[in-house]
Amino acid sequence: MSLTEAAQSTTWTYVDGDWYEGNVPVLGPRSHAMWLASSVFDGGRWFEGVSPDLDRHAKRVNNSAIALGLKPTMSPDEIIGLTWDGLKKFDGKTAVYIRPMYWAEHGGYMGVSADPASTRFCLCLYESPMIPASGFSVTVSPFRRPSLETMPTNAKAGCLYPNNGRAIMEARMRGFDNALVLDMLGNVAETASSNIFMVKDGQVFTPGANGTFLSGITRSRAITLLGHAGVTVVEKTLTVREFLEADEIFSTGNHSKVVPVTRIENRDLQPGPIAKKCRDLYWEWAHSTPAD
Repeated sequence: MSLTEAAQSTTWTYVDGDWYEGNVPVLGPRSHAMWLASSVFDGGRWFEGVSPDLDRHAKRVNNSAIALGLKPTMSPDEIIGLTWDGLKKFDGKTAVYIRPMYWAEHGGYMGVSADPASTRFCLCLYESPMIPASGFSVTVSPFRRPSLETMPTNAKAGCLYPNNGRAIMEARMRGFDNALVLDMLGNVAETASSNIFMVKDGQVFTPGANGTFLSGITRSRAITLLGHAGVTVVEKTLTVREFLEADEIFSTGNHSKVVPVTRIENRDLQPGPIAKKCRDLYWEWAHSTPAD
């Protein structure tokens, strides 16, 4: 066993009709996804006995597959059923990441486009603790989000994430945890791994969904929950300066749900009351939602 394999957390993978323990090899050097990145995925979560919005994650991975020219082979209900079946294999002590995936095995025209008839599916579940709600730091990335004209930004596609990865690596080289990534016009889009919110004078704002970033499921849920609690969220174009002058900043995403930003560039921030309210509302809602 390699050091990488030894370091992996408990993992179960469903592929080709059965469950297998660990990081199962599924791609060869001739696989289209290995060669030309024709893959999509989604990320659900199980924690504390609940898996909020699992249905929406299951639907979105199928929509992403279609957007990338793949052909979904599993219904959302089948993905949900497999997920709950697989979760029984864990001890329930650690949060689990839920990752359904589609990819093309073969190419289409001249080998460049994906052959939708060769679409394969797997579901990978693995232990992945949430980051603490104590917060994280951000800087402004020199790298930017593409538009739909240049990349498949309407899909949660694997080919988009090397750009996010280099934004994180560059930020960490400068002493930050993460980065604010701008769109091609220079306005704030998201962090390199989550959607972003800011508060100014008691008003909550988040970048408007302009097609350059994935308008996340947790983002949508947070906006709805805050709205029901009497806190209106305004979706609009937001500049770096507005974030630099914000009273508080927080992020939403599948991995750790709602987490405050505690430093932006050289300015320290305290975790704010709106971020705490949003996180509390999310946890209350998640635990009040019946399991599938």
